Amino acid sequence: MAIAKVAVIGAGVMGAGIAAQVANAGLPVVLLDIVPGGAAAAVERMLRADPAPFMRRAAARLVTPGDLATGLPLLADCDWIIEAIIEKPEAKRALYAQLAGIRKPGSIVSSNTSTIPLAALLEGEGAALAPDFLITHFFNPPRYMRLLEIVRGPATRPEAAAEIGAFADRMLGKTVIDCHDRPGFIANRIGGQWMQSAINHAFAMGLTVEEADAAMGPPIGVPKTGVFGLLDLVGIDLMPHVAASMKATLPATDAYVQGMREQPLIARMIAEGRTGRKGKGGFYTRERGPGGESLRRCIDLASGAYRETQKPQLESLALRDLKAFVAHPDRAGRYTRAVLLDTLGYAAALVPEIADTVADVDAAMRLGYNWKYGPFELIDRLGPGWLAKALTEAGRPVPPLLAMAGARPFYRTAEGTLEFLGTDGAYHPVPRPEGVLLLADVKRRGPALARNASASLWDLGDGVACLEFHSKMNALDPGTLEMLGKAVALGRKGGFKALVIYNEGEQFSVGANLGLALFAANIAAWGEVEGMVEQGQKAMLALRAAPFPSVGAPSGMALGGGCEILLHCTAIQAHAESYIGLVEAGVGLIPGWGGGTAMLHRWADASRTPRGPMPPVAKAFEMISTAQVAKSAFEAQEMLILRPGDGITFNRDRLLADAKAKALSLVENYRPPESKTLRLPGASGRAALQMAVAQQAAMGRVTAHDAVVCAHLAEALTGGTHDQTEEVGDAELHALERAQFMALLKTPATLARIEHMLETGRPLRN
Repeated sequence: MAIAKVAVIGAGVMGAGIAAQVANAGLPVVLLDIVPGGAAAAVERMLRADPAPFMRRAAARLVTPGDLATGLPLLADCDWIIEAIIEKPEAKRALYAQLAGIRKPGSIVSSNTSTIPLAALLEGEGAALAPDFLITHFFNPPRYMRLLEIVRGPATRPEAAAEIGAFADRMLGKTVIDCHDRPGFIANRIGGQWMQSAINHAFAMGLTVEEADAAMGPPIGVPKTGVFGLLDLVGIDLMPHVAASMKATLPATDAYVQGMREQPLIARMIAEGRTGRKGKGGFYTRERGPGGESLRRCIDLASGAYRETQKPQLESLALRDLKAFVAHPDRAGRYTRAVLLDTLGYAAALVPEIADTVADVDAAMRLGYNWKYGPFELIDRLGPGWLAKALTEAGRPVPPLLAMAGARPFYRTAEGTLEFLGTDGAYHPVPRPEGVLLLADVKRRGPALARNASASLWDLGDGVACLEFHSKMNALDPGTLEMLGKAVALGRKGGFKALVIYNEGEQFSVGANLGLALFAANIAAWGEVEGMVEQGQKAMLALRAAPFPSVGAPSGMALGGGCEILLHCTAIQAHAESYIGLVEAGVGLIPGWGGGTAMLHRWADASRTPRGPMPPVAKAFEMISTAQVAKSAFEAQEMLILRPGDGITFNRDRLLADAKAKALSLVENYRPPESKTLRLPGASGRAALQMAVAQQAAMGRVTAHDAVVCAHLAEALTGGTHDQTEEVGDAELHALERAQFMALLKTPATLARIEHMLETGRPLRN
């Protein structure tokens, strides 16, 4: 049975977010809530929320809100009904009883519970539901968190679990992990123990909030929120509820239960409404300073009073080697060692109780808690033998799995294949779902076709090459452009028949390396800068004119030069979570590698654009002058960065395979696009744009340097000395872009913007 319509019961943050993601996938969804009008209000809140649960505003029209008291008949034709109500088994069972006479035969019912075992949900009369029932545990926020834990019962139809798994994978973009029916499943069982241990040791060892978060953050591969920052994000009041649920379902001998401690300060914070970002502040809070400025403060764990945050000054935090870090005698080193002994020892003791393989456990923690390394990957970084010895020295038992591993790592690469150590003592290939192609796996199989410090070229097979960026934040520099040139040259020689531009970094590319530009400007090396701009323009034109198709496959941010590379590809296959835009105006510049010209062509070719020379210019000017960024691939479609033939992939792990397939589909009879000319409005168009900017300035929406940037952008987009009676080619438009780019780079205000962005990561409004 194909899933064509979904229902979600419970319009809280999680339930509403699940409904939004189903709508993002293009399916109709019913959203019911026990509170009259609650579902409709949730949809309105989501339309105003940032980050947005909806990938495009139009998706909200696919959600039909209703009240639980009168809306149950709306579920009669739904193929999948998701329960996301309060975490109380009796309330959930009562709801399932109401569904018995309403849902159609064969429809699938699942609970979004985060801690309650499936067996407890189906006690009593729920047995009749068992063949069609399973747990589908989404992580918050459902749009952005890629993990979906699925728990099936002994009576669950295999077809039901397979149908939900396939739908969640391809349509919702989830990595589906099968969990055993144990309390907390995988991620919350281990994550809960990690947070509990980190909190307990921070109080016991006298660490500050900042020290604990610094230690529990990037040094061990955890996001910089650390543990106290994470609690502020998810809600401090959630912690006692999770602990109570785990205590009620786990044996008293479990290490999680034995480590439970009530911290009086946390209890007081919850009672006072200081529950984190959703409340009156939490471990961190923001207050207004004497000059009206926003000051970040944090709580003192000993006194409970708030004070100014202070950057930790501990030697161990500068160490990059994990073994050296946990061996360091300062507070952060001893603290991290204690927390990792608790967490990693616990994780090793839970396989195969909670999951079949260490690979499943690691994937759940990477995707559910945004850890860079799963617990067994962390064990490998320390050494399984090291952990076993450390546990023994601490008087703790060594888990059987760890003892069985001995000195062997939990992961190894054998003949180009990544393998994990199974509970049977043998190594097995890490499985990949059908249709998944990872560049990490390609790189294990052999050397690059070409490589430098900024980028590499890889063979994907079937005559398709992959250009990978791998500089910091995948910023683009002369090395990147050099490798792009090598890719084009290799393809021209017949080395391959199609090119995919893709990487597995968090960001596709944040654009050109501003640090290089600022350095060159500070020593007045204007010729060097202009040469790099011209090199970039030539590289983009060579990519577009190559005798083979190219497919850009972005995920995350594709800004500035990263966007310009995509605009010059034959096609784009974008991850749904792609954030694309020409943002140069934010640093006082305009696109220099043909981005403005490419957007003029896109808007001139679009059937929805009114005819005439001015409408494409107005559209491109609006997007570029405001540094507009698409907040999803669907918004990029609306901005014409993605064209009608381009594709969108929901599952990040399927992006490379989809891009490769698209590239191969373009190979037969491929001819590079012919050069086109444009008719542009010239001086009259510039006057119209400058008048619009002046109006915005009068309303205080445009700063002094914004107006300067807009003037240079208008010059580049309207054709310079040409007017609508003349045809203008790309070479002339690129020369205009280059001249205006260089003129702006030489202004002190632009240099101030670049310096501010590099120092703070935020734009300067000067």
